[in-house]
Amino acid sequence: MSNGEFAARKMIKDKKKWQKKQGKFMKKWKRDTGNLKDPFDGAPMRSGIVLAKRTVEAKQPNSGLRKCVRVQLTNGVKVTALAPKDGAIKYIDQHDEVTISGINGSKGGPKGDLWGVSYKVEKVNGISLEQLRKGKKEKTKR
Repeated sequence: MSNGEFAARKMIKDKKKWQKKQGKFMKKWKRDTGNLKDPFDGAPMRSGIVLAKRTVEAKQPNSGLRKCVRVQLTNGVKVTALAPKDGAIKYIDQHDEVTISGINGSKGGPKGDLWGVSYKVEKVNGISLEQLRKGKKEKTKR
């Protein structure tokens, strides 16, 4: 490898030679690294059907059971979403249609003490979960 003030042309030539030698392997490697599937497909929110209610244990040093739901999105992906604030889980039943959004953790990941939970429930059957919790609206019967 060349080092020095006038070595740029040689370095570029060596890099091209190395890339040609790698061939298809290099192209495949570049394409596959760092691509995690986005269940929302770039959208800010996504709707889905509730499959089950569940609790998630908080990681250390906190202790507690956070109320979550397992949701199958309209594109077929299954995710776990948090039911935020006290008593919100009471208004969510199996087979309800919910709208979920990101939980705003760093780099799109989980927030706080919840591992693997990167989404929160915003609406249940088209009605805001916050309004249901406060008693301003009632859940529609289907």
